[in-house]
Amino acid sequence: MLGGLRVAILVNKKTKVICQGITGQQGTFYTEQVLSSNTQMVGGVRPGKGGTKHLGLPVFDTVEQAIAQTNADASVIFVPPPQAGAAILEAIEAGVALVVCVTERIPVLDMVKVKQALRDSSTRLIGPNCPGIITPGECCIGIMPQEIFQRGRIAIVSRTGTLTYEAVGQTTSHNLGQSTCIGIGADPVHGLGFSDCLEMFIQDDETEGVVLIGEIGGREEEDAADYIRANKTNKPIVAYVAGRFAPAGRRMGHAGAIIQHGGGGAEEKLEALRSAGIHIAESPVNIGATMARVLSERS
Repeated sequence: MLGGLRVAILVNKKTKVICQGITGQQGTFYTEQVLSSNTQMVGGVRPGKGGTKHLGLPVFDTVEQAIAQTNADASVIFVPPPQAGAAILEAIEAGVALVVCVTERIPVLDMVKVKQALRDSSTRLIGPNCPGIITPGECCIGIMPQEIFQRGRIAIVSRTGTLTYEAVGQTTSHNLGQSTCIGIGADPVHGLGFSDCLEMFIQDDETEGVVLIGEIGGREEEDAADYIRANKTNKPIVAYVAGRFAPAGRRMGHAGAIIQHGGGGAEEKLEALRSAGIHIAESPVNIGATMARVLSERS
């Protein structure tokens, strides 16, 4: 168990969330959205504004104060890039169980410091530069549009936000729905990876299949293939890798989406995934149909 939550899905209707950067434009927008949903938003953090209220919620000077007063399990971070690394470190030091950092363009050196701090803590980090996590109908931490989700049996983990929503739409249209969806982000240095999420989804009784959406750059997909190869599962996994025709040495949108000479290309990733028994969707428009077919064949 993690912070009183089922480890397999990280968030549920009991999760209590604070927002670091709650009074800023993005923090305000997010908070307004989740206050009308089932997500338990219990407060926020903005140094210098402790003791005030924003959108009816208490504001604290520090994360430590916010956790002590609200018993929050999770924090979502909408802090500008120069200060975002320090905000993550503050949440880790306060013992927050789950941290979701939406902020993009955080300096890599700052994230290296965060990565080191995570190794010595019990905190799990999603992001940065990510859409976050959602268990449909129970809790949304991040910027995912809740209206397109349908509670169901397919878990989705993705490096790219746009294709995350495509996979959600398709699994919904095939009446499969989603158990939990996690956007891990595509920065070179980040928190949870594919293998971490696969481990949780494989253990989750509510998840019957997993959609994995990767892209060029790094070794996330190859590591996921290695994990599946070493940890057999009866749950079908369908994968799509974006950037198949991207030229070597050119960054494609995300900071981590760049093919270095000798590695990181889509074909290498696809071959690694296939060799681990993972089903490949050849086009993003076939993700839902591929999962539906695989589930039908198994049943």
